[in-house]
Amino acid sequence: MPSYLEFEKSVADLEGKVQELRTMNGDSAVDVGEEIARLETKANQALTDIYAKLTPWQKTLVARHPDRPHAADYIDQLVEDFTPMAGDRKYSEDSAIVTGIGRFRGRRVAVIGQEKGHDTQSRLKHNFGMARPEGYRKAVRIMELADRFDMPVVSFVDTAGAYPGIGAEERGQAEAIARSTEACLKLGVPNVALIIGEGGSGGAIAIATANRVIMMEHAIYSVISPEGAASILWRDSSRAQDAATSMKITAQDLIKLNVVDEIVSEPMGGAHRDPGVAVGKAGDAIERALAKFDGQSHDAVRLQRHEKFLEIGRNL
Repeated sequence: MPSYLEFEKSVADLEGKVQELRTMNGDSAVDVGEEIARLETKANQALTDIYAKLTPWQKTLVARHPDRPHAADYIDQLVEDFTPMAGDRKYSEDSAIVTGIGRFRGRRVAVIGQEKGHDTQSRLKHNFGMARPEGYRKAVRIMELADRFDMPVVSFVDTAGAYPGIGAEERGQAEAIARSTEACLKLGVPNVALIIGEGGSGGAIAIATANRVIMMEHAIYSVISPEGAASILWRDSSRAQDAATSMKITAQDLIKLNVVDEIVSEPMGGAHRDPGVAVGKAGDAIERALAKFDGQSHDAVRLQRHEKFLEIGRNL
C-alpha cells in the first residue's frame, strides 16, 4: 500500500477496503470479485478527479512525497556502468550531491544528482539533499571533466535548497553556488537538467542552468520554499499554502513563463505510484533533449544556453 497524503483520504479509504476484500476473498467461499472491481474503479476515478485539479500546495506535497523516486533511482534505471566520483579535491566529500560517469542509452555522460535518501539513515547520510559548498565544488569538478572529454551532462535536481548551516557559510556557500552556476554556463557540451521533486533556490539552479530544463509533472521549482517565502512576506510560515499559490512554482506555471522547456507526465497519483514508468518517461525526455544538440559546436551549445536564460521574462 502506498503512503497517502492528507488530500488523498477518499482514495485511501477505498483502496483500504479493496485490500480487506482481497484478504477476505482468499479465506472465504463467498466471491467478492465484483465488489473488488467496483471499488477499484471507484478508487481510480477518485484519484483521477483529485489529480486533475491539484493546487500548487498539493503539488508541493506530492513533490516531497517520501516514496517518490530520487536521484539514485533515476541513475540506477537510466545510467549503465555508472562510476561514482567522490570529493571536491579541496575539502571533503558531500553525499548530498552524487556525481559520476556512465552510459545513457549509448552515450557517455557525466551525471550530477541531488539525493535526499529514502529512510532515516540514508537521509542523514545525504543531509536530506541539502548540499554544502564541497558538494557544489564537486559538481564543478565533474562538469570540467565532462567538458574535457566531450561528455554531455545530465543533472537530477531534488533539493529544498543549499544547506544553511554556519559551517557551510564559513566555507563559502554562496561563492560555491555561484561557481557551479558559472560552470554550467561555460560548458561547451550540452547539459540537461531534470527537476524530479523539489527545485529549491540557488541550491537547485547551481546544477540546473542547462540547455534544456525539464520538469516532472508534479515537481516544483522556485527561488525559495513556500514556508520560507511565507516567513519573509507575512512572518508566518503557516501561510505556506498562500505563498505556494502566489509564487508560480508548478511545472504548468513555469512552462508558460519559459523557465522550463518540457513537462514529463507522471503515472496517475504521482511518480511514487509507479516509479519505473515515471523514470522511463523521464529518460525518453532526456534522450530527446540531448539529440537536439547532436553535431553542434561547443560555441553553438554555449550560445543557445546563454540566449535561453537571457530570454526568460522578456516576452511575457
